[in-house]
Amino acid sequence: MAATQRTTTLRITAVIGAAATCATILAGCANSDPSTARDPGALGPKKAAPAAPRKAVRLIGDGSTAYTGRQPHLPRAERLRPGQKPPQFVVFSWDGAGEDGQRLFSYFRKVAKKNNATMTYFLSGVYMLPGAKKDLYHPPQHAPGRSDIGFNDAEGIRDTAEQLRGAWLEGNEIGTHFNGHFCGSDGGVGQWSVDEWKSEIEQAKSFVRTWKSNTGLKKADPLPFDYDKELVGARTPCLEGQENFMRAAHELGFRYDTSGVNDQLWPKKKHGLWDLSMQLVPFRGHSYEQLAMDYNFLVNQSGGTTQGDPAKRGYWGDQMRDSLIAGFRRAYDGNRAPLIIGNHFESWNGGVYMRAVEQTIRTVCNKPEVRCVSFRQLADWLDAQDPAVLAKLAGLEVGKAPEHGWASFLADKPAPAPKGAPGTRAAKR
Repeated sequence: MAATQRTTTLRITAVIGAAATCATILAGCANSDPSTARDPGALGPKKAAPAAPRKAVRLIGDGSTAYTGRQPHLPRAERLRPGQKPPQFVVFSWDGAGEDGQRLFSYFRKVAKKNNATMTYFLSGVYMLPGAKKDLYHPPQHAPGRSDIGFNDAEGIRDTAEQLRGAWLEGNEIGTHFNGHFCGSDGGVGQWSVDEWKSEIEQAKSFVRTWKSNTGLKKADPLPFDYDKELVGARTPCLEGQENFMRAAHELGFRYDTSGVNDQLWPKKKHGLWDLSMQLVPFRGHSYEQLAMDYNFLVNQSGGTTQGDPAKRGYWGDQMRDSLIAGFRRAYDGNRAPLIIGNHFESWNGGVYMRAVEQTIRTVCNKPEVRCVSFRQLADWLDAQDPAVLAKLAGLEVGKAPEHGWASFLADKPAPAPKGAPGTRAAKR
């Protein structure tokens, strides 16, 4: 089994005035809308809505967030037609998303836009809480003000808010990676009760709802969404504690979880949520499979050290890229199961994993019938489908396309037997 993930402390070296696509929500956002031609039954054509005008902004609470209407650039999910091949979904997601001195958040927003992709950013709530106010955080089974990934400062929070604002206006999803990132047996998330998970979720929301008050950045633009409604899914720290988290999340109205480990199969529901687990893909150069996440490649390549042998780094990056693309090809040419890929905004081993992710995005997201989407968009599409069709898809094995083709497999009624097929009456001429 692949090693579990971890997140290192966010380096808070943000530069004031970092460039962003949308300088202000109130002024709107001039987003491009590439490649609107999409298959019916996939995520439908992107019907771009303009950014909310000034009069449509309704501040929430202290003005850290605001209601601005329907999210722009969200495609319409449509049901597959009988016999139609499903699109190949690919989800790129980021744990603990925040903007620091590396500016990887802003960089990958640009990469996504250039390659017709939207993504999911799992924000760590403590990245919206300044260290001076750390005692506002009461982590389950730990003392107030404790966090294994630290906290942020006002500049870092402002820069992160700028990226969250722009990302949402571009159609990306803002999920949560919770707060203190506690793993293991000493009060880690795997030991938390349902009620403790509810407390952690509420605190993650509260730090987003009150970042302006906690930082004193009263004149900053709000985040353009109501986080209580926006937040519909998550990934737990180190992929631990999934069972009790899912029970809590279902009660709180979440729609999906991506904290498990699975093969490349079509998702099913668990505890009332879509189980969009992390996936195992072919590990190039090995006989076993690897979890499709940068940290797990790191563990298996450099033993967990983030600064491994410089002479091997180029190979390691190529190995991750080729493994992710191998997983993509297996699904694309096979059962078309959505491919789930997880990452961190880190420059481990000289940044080779960031290069691998970018090369994968460029390779797969522009192919025919491919949809690089957020988890929310994938859940929308799954909810729009005929349950009987999803049940048939879930029965396909890893990498196995329907034996007699998609048209027959997903036909409204059984396709007629070909002439001369065994067990059928020969057709009259």
